[in-house]
Amino acid sequence: MRLDEMVNRPSYRVERLRQEIREHFIQSLPDHAYIGVLIALAVGDQRAIPGSQWQIFTRTGVNHLMSISGLHVTMVSGLMFALVYGLWRRSHRLALWLPARKAAVIAGLVAAFGYALLAGFAVPAQRTVYMLAAIALALWLGRFASATAVLAWALLIVVVLDPWAVLSPGFWLSFGAMAFIMLVTAGRIGKMHWLTGWARVQWAITLSLIPLLLAMFQQISLVSPFANAIAVPLVSLVVVPLTLLATLPLLDFMLLPAHVVLSGCMEMLRWMSDVPQAVWSQHAPPAWAVAAGMAGIVWMLLPGGLGLGLRGGPGLATGFPARWLGAVALLPIFLVLPPKPAPGELWLTVLDVGQGLAVVARTENHALLFDTGPAFSTEADSGKRTIVPFLRGEGIKHLDAMIVTHADSDHSGGALSVLEAVPVESLMSSLSTDHPIQFAASNKHQCRAGQSWQWDGVRFDMLHPVQQSYSNPRLKTNALSCVLKITTIHGSVLLPADIEKNSEYQLIENDGNALSSTVLVAPHHGSKTSSTSEFVRQVNPRLVIFTVGYRNRFGHPREEVMERYRALGSTLLRSDNDGAVLLRFVDSTVAVETSRALRRRYWQVPEYR
Repeated sequence: MRLDEMVNRPSYRVERLRQEIREHFIQSLPDHAYIGVLIALAVGDQRAIPGSQWQIFTRTGVNHLMSISGLHVTMVSGLMFALVYGLWRRSHRLALWLPARKAAVIAGLVAAFGYALLAGFAVPAQRTVYMLAAIALALWLGRFASATAVLAWALLIVVVLDPWAVLSPGFWLSFGAMAFIMLVTAGRIGKMHWLTGWARVQWAITLSLIPLLLAMFQQISLVSPFANAIAVPLVSLVVVPLTLLATLPLLDFMLLPAHVVLSGCMEMLRWMSDVPQAVWSQHAPPAWAVAAGMAGIVWMLLPGGLGLGLRGGPGLATGFPARWLGAVALLPIFLVLPPKPAPGELWLTVLDVGQGLAVVARTENHALLFDTGPAFSTEADSGKRTIVPFLRGEGIKHLDAMIVTHADSDHSGGALSVLEAVPVESLMSSLSTDHPIQFAASNKHQCRAGQSWQWDGVRFDMLHPVQQSYSNPRLKTNALSCVLKITTIHGSVLLPADIEKNSEYQLIENDGNALSSTVLVAPHHGSKTSSTSEFVRQVNPRLVIFTVGYRNRFGHPREEVMERYRALGSTLLRSDNDGAVLLRFVDSTVAVETSRALRRRYWQVPEYR
C-alpha cells in the first residue's frame, strides 16, 4: 500500500487524532502526576499510566474507571442525548421534520461510537455501543426491547465481529457485570428509591465479580465498594466530561480542573490502598467451584419477599425462598485448596518465560524459586507477567528461598517484582553486594558449593560456584552461576543455569558423581558453549528441558547440542514448543506434563521435533 493511500484511510486518521490529543495533553500539563490517567480517559492509552498508579487502582478495585469503560461511554451518550433533545424540541420546524426523541437518539449513538472509536474500541466500549445501538433501533422503530434481549444482541455482535474477544478478561467482566446489573434491576415490581437502587447495583457488581476475579487474577479488593462509591461519581461525572471538553480547540484549560479533582480522588484511593487488608489473595479456584459460585450468586440476587393473597387469604410467596443458601455455593471457591506434594515428593515447574529461566520447586511445606526470567521493559518483566500470577494461582503465598543464579537479565529480570509481590524468606545469589536485587532483599546469602539443606524429605545441594571464584575478577557472570541439585527418593533434577564448558569441567573434577540426575535443565539454554560431551555423559539424564524463546536470535538450542543428548537416549522438551513443563517426582518415577498438551490451542502447531 502506498503512503498516500494509507494516510487517507479512516483508521489511520483516527490513530493520528489520538496521537495528537495525547501529545497535546502532555504539552498542556507537563510534569503533572496524573496526566497519564487523563490521557487514558480521553484516548484509551492505558500505557500512559505508570505501574505504581495501576497498583493503587487494582488494590482499590477502581481500575475499570481508569480506562474507557461502558459507564463512560453511556454517560457521554446520555449527555449528548439530553443536549440534543433539549435544543431540538425548541425548534418547531426541526420537530416537525424529525421528532426530537429520534434526533437525540441518533446524536447519542454517534457520540458513543465516536468516543469508543477515539478510545481504541476495546471490548467494554464495544459492548456499550452495540447495546446503545439496539436500544436506539428499538426507540426509532417504536418497539419495546427487553434489557436481556439488548444484552444478548450486543454479545452476539461482539463475538461475531471479534471472536478472539472471548480470550480477554474484559469480555467476561464487562458482560458478566452487566448481566448481574440487569438481574437486580430489570423486571422488578415497584419503584425503589434511587439510593436503594444504586446500593443494590453496587452490591450485585461486587458480589458477582468475586468468582471471576479470583479465577482470572486470584485477588479481589475488599475496599472496592467504598472506593467506587467515591471514585465513580468524581471520575465519571466530573473528570471525564472535563477531559473530553479539553480535547476540543480552545478548551484545553479544562485539563487543569480535571487534574485537580483527579488528584483529590487519588489521595483518597492511595489512603485506601495502604490499608493492610485491602486485598484478598488466594489460589485459583477450580472451574467447577467458579460455576457453583456463580450459580449461588444468581440465587442470592433473585427477587425475595412475601406477598398477600386476595381478600386477606393465605400469603403467596412472590420471591424465591432460602436465598441465603446461595452463599453456601460460594464456599468451595475459598475452601477447596489446590493439591500439594506429599512428604518426600517434589513438584517442579519449569515456567515458560521465553529466552530465560524460572523454575518453581515445591515440597510438602516449602517453595523455592530458581531464577526469575527476563525483563521486557521498565514496566514489564517475567516476575509480573508469569511468576507472580503462577504462584498466586497455585496458592503459594510466600517463598522459603529464591535463588538468582547470576546477574544476566534473562535470569534476574523479574526478581524485583517477585520480591515486591511475594514474601521471600531468604535470597541466595552470586550477585555483587551493590546490585539492586541485594538491596531489595532482607535476608541474603552467597551461593557456593557445599551448601545443603533438607525440606520434607527432599535434599537440596549447591554444587557451584566454589568460594574462590568470587575473588577472580576475570570470570564472567555465567561462570558464577549457582548450580543446584535437588534429590528425592523418586528421582533428581540438576539446575545448572548458564554455566559453560570450563564450569562443567570444574564440576566434573570436583565431584562428578554428584552430577548424575534424572532430569536436566540444559545449561545456558542449549548454547554451543555448554553441554560438553563429558558433562552430558556424566549427568546422563532421562529428560532434558531447554528453556528458550521462540525463534530466539541466539539460535538456541544448537542442533549439535541436542544431538549429544539424543545419542544418550534422552527425551528432549523445549519451552518454545511445549510451553511450561510440570514435573512430579512421585511413586519412584517422574510424571511429565506440558502446558501445551494440557491446554492445546488451535494456533499452536508443533514446529520442532
